[in-house]
Amino acid sequence: MDSINKNQPEENRRDLRGMDAIARIRAMAQAAKTCFFATRGGGGPSRGVRPMSVLQADEAGHLWFMSAADSYKNAELADDSEVKLYFQVGTHSGFLELDGVARVSRDPAKIDELWDLTLKTWFTEGKDDPRITLIDVTPRAGYYWDTKHGEAVAGARMLVGAAIGRTLDDSIEGRLLP
Repeated sequence: MDSINKNQPEENRRDLRGMDAIARIRAMAQAAKTCFFATRGGGGPSRGVRPMSVLQADEAGHLWFMSAADSYKNAELADDSEVKLYFQVGTHSGFLELDGVARVSRDPAKIDELWDLTLKTWFTEGKDDPRITLIDVTPRAGYYWDTKHGEAVAGARMLVGAAIGRTLDDSIEGRLLP
């Protein structure tokens, strides 16, 4: 699909599949570190949307989170495992929207692998806290908006473009199909 923006002088769409999509998801999730994690049919006060820290983006593209067994989130996931995740890496670039399926587990080896002392803020009994659950999100599809060459190059191109009166957009966007 061509851009409807007639000032866009170069290709700014690139759909990614398979390992290329997984690499983009991992890179953006690791850079953002947090996301908005949305469940369907949210019954809690946040209407099913809450900020969450990504503890790991693994080689298979799975995103790992830690959650309390007695949370609204876990109750909502028991009814419907479909989730949406929204990431923002920077002020002007690095946006990612993902549809996925969440699986809740209590794998002690994975909890041990992902445990960080700061998590004791929520799980006061440490990594053996009986309230700890893991959420493993498998992305199914998504969309990203980013820059081709990083924010510094994108910013420089915008300044030069503004000075010479020409669009020098460094953006790239596309569908993700892991």
